[in-house]
Amino acid sequence: MLGYYKRPDLTAEAIVDGWFHTGDIGTIVDGKFVKITDRKKELFKTSGGKYVAPLTVENKLKESPFIEQVMIVGPERKFVGGLIVPAFPALRDWCKQNNVPAGSNEEIIKNEKVIHFYKDIVERFNKYLNHVEQVKKFELLPNEWGIDTGEMTPKLSMKRKVITEKYKDSIERIYAGG
Repeated sequence: MLGYYKRPDLTAEAIVDGWFHTGDIGTIVDGKFVKITDRKKELFKTSGGKYVAPLTVENKLKESPFIEQVMIVGPERKFVGGLIVPAFPALRDWCKQNNVPAGSNEEIIKNEKVIHFYKDIVERFNKYLNHVEQVKKFELLPNEWGIDTGEMTPKLSMKRKVITEKYKDSIERIYAGG
């Protein structure tokens, strides 16, 4: 491998012992393919010393038609938590079918039946995750994250630091009392 053009400093940083370090985390599938599962810089460690790859957990939860967006939280905390933005069109349909008043987004996410419904969803998907990755508590949020509100990049990646700062009160509620 040749490295970066006229940039030996970057080459030395990225290529070690013939391996190109991309910052991606992956697995080998069927002994033939590399499947990228997360970014190394997004890994975090819980207070118990266990590493969590948030993208793996987020992608699993987003398999639910009732979850539009999710960000896993928990660096230096006892357990993994989540900020969840419901898929409001699907949730409104569910509310209608289950005789739950569907007012504003803020009103919907405060409804006890809705909160219980999302607890069931999270518990169902937790079964597919390692114990340390399982979401123990979460907060439902009333608004989608977007580029115009500063939480997403133009390629629609989450700006984790921005979301963490903007929703720090929600995160503190997740971890209040343990």
